[in-house]
Amino acid sequence: MPLQARAQSSLQEFKLQQVTLLPSVFKNAQQTDMTYMLALDPDRLLAPYLREAGLIPKKKSYGNWENTGLDGHIGGHYLSALSNMYASTHNAELNRRLDYMLAQLKRCQDKTGSGYLGGIPGGTAMWKDIAAGKIEAEPFALNKKWVPLYNIHKLFAGLRDAYLIAGKTQAKEILVRLTDYIYDVSTKLTDEQIQTMLISEHGGLNEVFADVSVITGQDKYLTLARRFSHKAILNPLIQGQDELNGLHANMQIPKAVGFQRISEVGGDKDYGKAAEFFWETVVNNRTVVIGGNSVNEHFNPTGNFTKMITDVAGPETCNSYNMLKLTRHLFEKEGNVKYMDFYERVLYNHILSSQHPTHGGFVYYTSMRPRHYRVYSQPQEAMWCCVGSGMENHGKYAELIYSYHQKDLYVNLFIPSRLNWASKGFVLSQQTKFPDQETTQLLVEAVKPGAFTINIRYPHWVKPGALQIKINGAKVAVDTQPGTYVKLNRAWKKGDEIEVRLPMGLSTEALPDSSGYVAFLHGPIVLAAKTGTSDLDNLIGDSDQFGGFRARGKMYPLDSAPVLAANDPDLTKYLKPVNGKDQTFTAPDLISPASYKNLELIPFYKLHDARYMIYWHKGQLQASAK
Repeated sequence: MPLQARAQSSLQEFKLQQVTLLPSVFKNAQQTDMTYMLALDPDRLLAPYLREAGLIPKKKSYGNWENTGLDGHIGGHYLSALSNMYASTHNAELNRRLDYMLAQLKRCQDKTGSGYLGGIPGGTAMWKDIAAGKIEAEPFALNKKWVPLYNIHKLFAGLRDAYLIAGKTQAKEILVRLTDYIYDVSTKLTDEQIQTMLISEHGGLNEVFADVSVITGQDKYLTLARRFSHKAILNPLIQGQDELNGLHANMQIPKAVGFQRISEVGGDKDYGKAAEFFWETVVNNRTVVIGGNSVNEHFNPTGNFTKMITDVAGPETCNSYNMLKLTRHLFEKEGNVKYMDFYERVLYNHILSSQHPTHGGFVYYTSMRPRHYRVYSQPQEAMWCCVGSGMENHGKYAELIYSYHQKDLYVNLFIPSRLNWASKGFVLSQQTKFPDQETTQLLVEAVKPGAFTINIRYPHWVKPGALQIKINGAKVAVDTQPGTYVKLNRAWKKGDEIEVRLPMGLSTEALPDSSGYVAFLHGPIVLAAKTGTSDLDNLIGDSDQFGGFRARGKMYPLDSAPVLAANDPDLTKYLKPVNGKDQTFTAPDLISPASYKNLELIPFYKLHDARYMIYWHKGQLQASAK
């Protein structure tokens, strides 16, 4: 079976060009991200590439991570971000910048003459050493350099996205030449030497190599993807063994994305089994209420989430960025609503909350510690990994609002948007104020004759029998359960309207280790309380290499934090809606001490520039709590 055919999955995503965001918090976040991206200077991002190719940079490199060893990684992310945002908005300046970046990168690749391209300081010499078998690998270093494989993966991914998402053929040419360079190096190495090299953080190189095999139709790149799959992580996952405790989380998640992609492209069932088990154990055993994971970038023990509360460095945004990639692949393979429920949870509560709504700074760590806060980047100073993935995140909100299988449509997310399925002559708009309101309206704006099915996601957070649907004002029987799709099959006409009511109940979710901490949700939306704005040191992150993204303000003692005074199995009955304020609740009879009883719980994604409470302890903490 040819690679192109093997790569097809059960559900297909629409191109970003086919879905337009309509006014909403997501549209605002998209525009805020674009402003941040346009504040960056492409010539400064390109400087490491020109320097390493022996060309004179037009401007000096950015500082921070961009001139301390990870030079060029933001440039790779920038290619992906430009591709996403241009596809989503059709903005001419983004297109111009993408073309300019690619032209300059081609200059660099042509100058090296070998196919190599990169901003890694001394990268050419490093690859010659590797080809000669000189390999010295540590988790955060390879041949004394700061994660160069991780660095070059960002360029690989950016080139792939520029081709597949933005349609830039020049990107494909550069990508294939660069892949050939790495392939030639790999032919000089044994499998054992490559596995030694993969001890060092390497992003999702296996995923990109699998993608190149589809792009070119050549099996040799799929072989390369398999060889660049880290067996020390892959093999236990195949056996259904979770050996992730203490490991650097974002080193592992991209590997699992690659395992799934190899499974899709090559039919490798064990790789797919590993990816699915990885998703299950991370989501079910290692994830907190906002959908994120890790403390200080590492997986904590599954039975002990103490550091999630005591440490200030909670879930890393890059982790959720990559978990959404894995979730998208698994959803498109299986069509299981559980993947979309998780995707939605992460999208609203971690991704959307990780960008400042006005100045656009990106968050590295989202603290779960009671009464702590998060730090935002600034364009000319911060070049963290979560800035790179952050620029990508908010330009691709439209990627999974809708999916299709053959002629049938799937409505997965309730985000204001317009779908133009030109090949089917079908245009659908979605108008909603969800989650501030519990309904969404779908309008058929154009359609060709003939019957087909519009499938509406029935989320797990809507109770059985509670979801309601009307077509043109007439109630439709909903005979399915949460965790499925409601199938609406008919010969649709222009002007048909579908109204979906999605009752959002209040619920609690405990920290996974049964330590007595709980969080509140309204439907899929995590609720948090603003507790103050004092001691917000480094709220706008400075240029410090490893401290600029950390919330360095005072850690308030846990034993003086507000707690939940009632010992009641149903804590939600104490929450009272505040009139005139969407998704806002108080709990004066639940929260103690009295000085905190008037705190308002609001959607976490709306809470910025402040200290907050997400997790609450049930009952008084011991005075020894730090």
